[in-house]
Amino acid sequence: MATQHAIGIDIGGTGIKGAVVDLGSGQLVSGRRKVATPEGGRPADILTATGELLAGLSDEFGDALPLGVCFPAIVKHGRTLSAANISKEWIGLPAEELFEDAFGREIHFINDADAAGYAESRYGAAVDADGLVILTTLGTGIGSAFLYDGVLVPNTELGHIELDGREAEKNAAYSAMARDSLDWQEWATRLQRFYAHVEFIFSPDLFVVGGGVSKHHEQFLPLLDLKTPIVPAVHRNNAGILGAASLAAY
Repeated sequence: MATQHAIGIDIGGTGIKGAVVDLGSGQLVSGRRKVATPEGGRPADILTATGELLAGLSDEFGDALPLGVCFPAIVKHGRTLSAANISKEWIGLPAEELFEDAFGREIHFINDADAAGYAESRYGAAVDADGLVILTTLGTGIGSAFLYDGVLVPNTELGHIELDGREAEKNAAYSAMARDSLDWQEWATRLQRFYAHVEFIFSPDLFVVGGGVSKHHEQFLPLLDLKTPIVPAVHRNNAGILGAASLAAY
C-alpha cells in the first residue's frame, strides 16, 4: 500500500512555496517550487500566483491529492482576521472559500505558525511530546503555536502580548537585533524576559524555537535560564509546507 501524499503550500510576505509531502515520513516527494509573492500581497494577485505554483505540482502529481495552505494571518472558520506583510484587504475575507472557488477543490487553510508547530509535533522536535508544547518562530515578528498532547490549539499570538509597555515582538523578535544593534547576549536578555513571562503564564512542557535564526541556536538558547526545556526546531524552510499538507489530510 502506497504511503499517502498531500500538497502543502506556504504563503509568505516575500515568497509562496509548495511541495508534495509523504505523510508517513514527512519528506518532500517533489521538488520544492517557489514563486515570488506579488508586490502588495493583494488577494487576486496572491490567488493567481498560488494557482501558477499549484498547476506545476498538479501537472506532475495530479489534482486528487489533499491540499493545505498556510498563511500569515489569524484564520478562523476559513476567514483571515489579520494580515502580516500582505495587503490589509485580506482582513475579514472568507479566504478558504476564495481559494476553493479559484482552484475547484477542497482546501484546508491555516495560520503559518500553527502549520509550523504541527509539523514539529509530527515530524520534528516535538514528536511524542506530552503536555503543552509551545513553538515560537523568531523573525520579523514572533509567531506561535500551541499543541497539547499533539492536538493543535490554533491562533495564539504570543508576539502581541504586552510586555513592559510594548508588544513583545517589538523587543524580542529577531528583527530587533539589527534594528537596535544588539549582540547575542543583549538579544538573549530580551528573549529571557519574553520566554520567562510565557513560561509563568502557561507552564509549558517544552518550548520549540523556529524561524531562520534557529540555525544559530547555539548562539542564544544556552544563554536562557528557564525551567522548561527549550530546543531548536528541526524543520525551518519546509515547516509550513509539512504542517499544511499534514493538516489537510487528517
